[in-house]
Amino acid sequence: MSRIIAGAAGGTTLFSVPGDGTRPTTDRVKEALFSRLESYGILQEARVLDLFAGSGALGVESASRGATAVDLVELADKPAATCRQNAELVNKILARTCVNVHRAKAETFLLRVPADVRWDVVFIDPPYAFTEAELATVLTPLAGHLAVNAVVVLERSTRSPEPVWPEGMERFSERKYGETTLWFAEPSDDDAESGEDEAEAAQA
Repeated sequence: MSRIIAGAAGGTTLFSVPGDGTRPTTDRVKEALFSRLESYGILQEARVLDLFAGSGALGVESASRGATAVDLVELADKPAATCRQNAELVNKILARTCVNVHRAKAETFLLRVPADVRWDVVFIDPPYAFTEAELATVLTPLAGHLAVNAVVVLERSTRSPEPVWPEGMERFSERKYGETTLWFAEPSDDDAESGEDEAEAAQA
């Protein structure tokens, strides 16, 4: 049983994906992750992207804690249906449409999203069997959709190597929790400057 830990919807019991085809982030890892994000002060009014969303637990937790727009991206039938259930539940509690579900492959979604879309927080939790080459097809298009001070959180097996970060993205930290490693990345300096230039041009 998974619950929202804190925020406006704190304590809410979430729907779980039927069967055992997904690997939910453990409560221990989720609590440590959101404690860290809260310390960054990045969740309030954030735009959040949850790729390979599973039940959508990380995305709806973000909404509960103050994110204003959350995109859950999931391709598989049962997880996508569960995402919709949890999105509807949290949107109702928050009395606003904050969480939206997209049934699509992560890389396809990123290639189709408008060029000016930027996210402040991105969760990526692909299957552990996902190869480094497959992961690159997600990270590469994502790099161009990060806000200036964005944080990317990638969950991988502790036995997996460090991801190959694409141009425009760089690691700034990592945390190991048993069989799980969280990699934290951010836009590189050059990419951040480019984002600022684009924002200024759009306002001109």
